[in-house]
Amino acid sequence: MTRTVHSSPKAARLQQLPQAVVAFSRDFDHDQLLATHSHPRGQLLYAAEGVMQVRTSHGLWVIPPQRALWVPCSLAHEIRMLSAVRLRTLYIRPHESELIGAECRLLEVSALLRELILALLQEESDYDTRGRGGHLAQLILSEIDGAAAIPVVIPWPSDRRVVAVCEAILADPGNANSLAHWAEFVGASPRTLIRLFPKETGLHFRHWVQQVHITDALLRLSQGEAVERIAERLGYKSASAFTSMFRGVLGKTPSQYGGLARRNIAVDMLQREK
Repeated sequence: MTRTVHSSPKAARLQQLPQAVVAFSRDFDHDQLLATHSHPRGQLLYAAEGVMQVRTSHGLWVIPPQRALWVPCSLAHEIRMLSAVRLRTLYIRPHESELIGAECRLLEVSALLRELILALLQEESDYDTRGRGGHLAQLILSEIDGAAAIPVVIPWPSDRRVVAVCEAILADPGNANSLAHWAEFVGASPRTLIRLFPKETGLHFRHWVQQVHITDALLRLSQGEAVERIAERLGYKSASAFTSMFRGVLGKTPSQYGGLARRNIAVDMLQREK
């Protein structure tokens, strides 16, 4: 059962500090929902462990530990924990946030950026900007600036009929039902849904479903699942057909993203052995 929690008073206090970058940690249980909120600062939403689903009025993202979501200043968002989550996030001053961007973006988290985030958490929140904390903050901004963006977002509609279809597909990404089936499901004509999908999401139905498939695949790849198994789960006739779609959207093969996940797991194991 989903349990709703609210933004931390400490997180609110951090927004008022003069430091360019401040770090914040909070642990959550599986299926907790951090209610809709916003921050005066931009936020790099990152979890050292666990998977989050972040939703705004315009889109939805699923974030495994190898990635982070950039959330610009004052943008309302909610976070659902798809597992137990160790949130290790950054709040970035408005001036620096403007340079990062005014739109949400899913970013790759390098091993260096991960370690910089964890190192800044060891500093006092009001660290000396001329000391270690200040140097870490500048390195963090440099790493974020150079981080690779992943062009994956699930645009979210407002029309109740399209929302019902999207919720059903999101709950079962491998569902192969046709647009005609979904039209009957919500009491609309196929022509109406064909018109509504690009109007509401900016994507045609087939491309919207592809974004759901890519999102689900990235999550499963981060957990070490085999490409063949993912392709089967998502209803593709073969692993090669799935790989072709994946590469067409992201410009890389699923195996290349799986390799990134394995390298991050190896880094985690080395850290735990220290």
